[in-house]
Amino acid sequence: MLHDDVLPAVGTFMAKQREPVSNFNQTDQEREMHDRTWRFLVAAHSRDWMFDTEAEMQRTRITRAKDWKFTTDRYYNWLKREHYQSSRVRYATLGRHILADLDTLPSTFASVCAVIEVDRNREIALASLTNVAPTAASDVAARRYENTHYIEWFVRAVNYRYESYSYALDNLLVETPHEQSIAVDRSLQQLRAWADRASRHDFCSGSGSRPGQGGVTIPSRFQTMVPDTEVIEIK
Repeated sequence: MLHDDVLPAVGTFMAKQREPVSNFNQTDQEREMHDRTWRFLVAAHSRDWMFDTEAEMQRTRITRAKDWKFTTDRYYNWLKREHYQSSRVRYATLGRHILADLDTLPSTFASVCAVIEVDRNREIALASLTNVAPTAASDVAARRYENTHYIEWFVRAVNYRYESYSYALDNLLVETPHEQSIAVDRSLQQLRAWADRASRHDFCSGSGSRPGQGGVTIPSRFQTMVPDTEVIEIK
């Protein structure tokens, strides 16, 4: 009730005082984009390291965007505080979180692409039809504004995750160097490819190539490391 009705109603009222607000209902594509991108805007597994409370205030438009102020050390600080039986398990935890992001990014990008297409179709319909409400043009423009700003939030979130994971890996290498870091770095390079695509707004390319397998090679953090074959179970 509070999160689904009260906060959005208050947020809509407050947003109207400072920015365009559309009276259109959400399409299925817009609702799916919001559902799929939400996991990148928060991180419940990390006890608010991605500012879950502030994200909710931003989602409901009660406050202006504040995510651009987030610092990249929070994830590492959370990881450092967690109690593990082995320091190697921190690498396993980091790697698992990166892989979870990689698993869901393709479908999330597709949902963003679908919303971009919806906005394009709205503008085509508005230009082609004459029997529309007087507020249709302003609502179309306002919804494009809302979708664009939400997509920009997602772009910042993907890059913030990459930068946070990268900061964590660098500091783990200094604090507790282990061979497990090599696999984590490979996954992180794949996430960087997705972050770069997001920054270019390349959501609809439909390329069959897998991220991280393009023509540009991202330099590894490592030259050589002594192999460590010990297997540690994930906590």
